[in-house]
Amino acid sequence: MKNKVKVARVEMDLTQAQLAEKVGVTRQTISLIEKGKYNPTLKLCLEICYAVNKSLDELFWIGKEQLHEKD
Repeated sequence: MKNKVKVARVEMDLTQAQLAEKVGVTRQTISLIEKGKYNPTLKLCLEICYAVNKSLDELFWIGKEQLHEKD
């Protein structure tokens, strides 16, 4: 799933490891989320949002036309 986690993380001046620690996952998990290769649970999405001070729709929203696009 496409997302804006990396942009938000960089804006907050956090490394992948720092964000991972804040939300209780590994750095590798954050890397996979940023690459769109891992779909996090809603709970993890919300934890990431709170950690980078963004809303769910700012980080994870995709429009209908994007639902069927190939990554």
